[in-house]
Amino acid sequence: MLKQRMITAAWLAPLTLIGLFGLQGGAFALFTAFIVLLGAWEWTNLAGVARPGTRFSLVAVMAVLMLAMWLGGAAFAAWPLWLAAVGWVINLYWVTHYPNTAGQWQATSRRLLMGIWVLLPCWVGFNVLRDSGAVWLLFVLLLVWTADIGAYFAGRRWGKNKLAPKVSPGKSWEGVYGGLAATLLLAIMFAVWQPISLMGGVALVVITGLVTLISVLGDLLESMLKRYRDIKDSSQLLPGHGGVLDRIDSLTAAVPIFALFYLQVLHPQVSVL
Repeated sequence: MLKQRMITAAWLAPLTLIGLFGLQGGAFALFTAFIVLLGAWEWTNLAGVARPGTRFSLVAVMAVLMLAMWLGGAAFAAWPLWLAAVGWVINLYWVTHYPNTAGQWQATSRRLLMGIWVLLPCWVGFNVLRDSGAVWLLFVLLLVWTADIGAYFAGRRWGKNKLAPKVSPGKSWEGVYGGLAATLLLAIMFAVWQPISLMGGVALVVITGLVTLISVLGDLLESMLKRYRDIKDSSQLLPGHGGVLDRIDSLTAAVPIFALFYLQVLHPQVSVL
């Protein structure tokens, strides 16, 4: 398994970095759309859709929605990010009250609808942040990776109090605090590096703390859906790593919410409806 993970990472990591930072405009949107559509294919399974033909049809619908948003200018708009903000508030309620609230979302149609407000705004968030010049895209990626690393080591060293035992028994509050401490340090370093004002730096630190917590929610949401479906991985598309959603679950929450903060707080003059 370790050898398989290393082989997959060896080709996946450089391909992802080239796609995220070597492409821009329509090419970047197409690259990230492909990733999100792979995630949509896996989401149909999490939603309980079994027939491959139906799953392909649903992914095609998602692709059509993306194309329509691109042609209509919504791929860079703020309203899909506001949709994500509302959606993640609902997701928070469902995750924190699982399994008591499972009846509210267990219908296949509702889980598919959940996928709309998770995946489409994530794609829009990628476009918005890449259009900013890629610096803030780099930051949100580093934020999620740093949070994961900080949570892993803090959880292993001090983890005692379970974060969400009915959803993801391995996660602890101590891990969350470790990830939060690591990302706040990252934000301070980034604020020093970037030419932003003192107030801008303070805002970045506050936003970083909020987005770090939201990224944890992204991980927990996928864990909840997998637990409900009684599956370990979202798919086997990435040998040794599971599925695409297993790699980007935290990003599905962090990217659109950080992009919204970018448009409304860090760089409000570029905000669009």
